[in-house]
Amino acid sequence: MDERMIQAAQTGDINLLYELILNDPYVLQRIDDVPFFHTPVHVAAFAGHIEFMMEMIKLKPTFARKLNQAGFSPMHLALQNDRTHAVLRLLRFDEGLVRVKGREDLTPLHHVVQTGNVDLLIKLLAVCPEAIEDVTVRDLAVKNDMFEAFQVLVGWLIRSRHGAAQRWEKELLSWADIDGNTVLHIAAIRHRPRVYANFPNQVNY
Repeated sequence: MDERMIQAAQTGDINLLYELILNDPYVLQRIDDVPFFHTPVHVAAFAGHIEFMMEMIKLKPTFARKLNQAGFSPMHLALQNDRTHAVLRLLRFDEGLVRVKGREDLTPLHHVVQTGNVDLLIKLLAVCPEAIEDVTVRDLAVKNDMFEAFQVLVGWLIRSRHGAAQRWEKELLSWADIDGNTVLHIAAIRHRPRVYANFPNQVNY
């Protein structure tokens, strides 16, 4: 990517962006033609330059879902650098971005569960409830000792009016990791009785 384009994204300079487009109308198309690329949207999302990020997405909507060479989308990078406002703005553009699978099939929701950011987890589920289907026992909060995040997931399922919520709750109990352990198995191994409290009818599961 052109050094001046990187500079524009790093500093959030929209005027420079359009100067570059004026000089080369195909500058963004050449970036888009590369299957995996660290686009100006990746740079701006990581830096938290929201206006530049959204201006770029307006010009090239495909950049919002493109993975860079490391296997991360712009939302992944925004989360990694604690750019919550950038994450929420991306969600306003496309709620499905929270389900974009990066390296090892990890989505932005996985990242939020693993870091235990409960407030953001609640916001992501409110915007895109279907994203809970992407969570597996491998990254469940029980395994990472993020019990508050786990309780949010379970509580959301119990209270949710989404048509598939009951199905998701049952599936949550049956998800197994590569060793065949379910959520309750892991809770028993780690002596975490609070997890059982979320499933009073499943203690003998």
